[in-house]
Amino acid sequence: EFVANWRGKDYRVQPEYNYELTGMVVSLRQHDGNSRMHSRSQDHLNVADLCVIWGDTAVAPTLSQVSFWNGIFTCNYKTSSHEAWRAFNESEISNNHLISDDPILRDLIRDVRVGDQIRLRGQLASYVSPSGSKRGTSVTRDDRGNGACETIYVRDFFIENRPSNPWRLGFWVSLALLVLFCATYLMSPHKVRGRQI
Repeated sequence: EFVANWRGKDYRVQPEYNYELTGMVVSLRQHDGNSRMHSRSQDHLNVADLCVIWGDTAVAPTLSQVSFWNGIFTCNYKTSSHEAWRAFNESEISNNHLISDDPILRDLIRDVRVGDQIRLRGQLASYVSPSGSKRGTSVTRDDRGNGACETIYVRDFFIENRPSNPWRLGFWVSLALLVLFCATYLMSPHKVRGRQI
């Protein structure tokens, strides 16, 4: 057990297992610590919840037919396609409560977007907030529902790959063209047209 201090508050972290996860983020919820549940329990150590998939589920051609979203503490998914459901392996998805007292790691985690391929290392851990509320962790792939989330004290975090988004690419191309147009307009010589009387 060790103490993690964030913004002057001490959290007792109880590590259980070393842990490494590589996968693709399909939904997320960033925490600022001011939501009602986090504020009431004084839980500001929890940076974000990332819903991550991997393995055959991450590369299934029917993945786009599955919807993902995060609740306050949950990762949810649904599909109306029988084919997509058959290709979906529920042991290849996890909801991860990421905790850290390292400002650099917290910033990296806050930069994550849906579609990013990430790799993280740390420890599966329970922790106790200054108010005395405790959050545990799952240590198996076989559980479902309440308590099935992994709580991870993060020691290393990497965004391995960020997919190109056509809308984002279009924005930067449009911005570059606008800057080029303005520069060309300002640098071109000004012509004064005379008037005949």
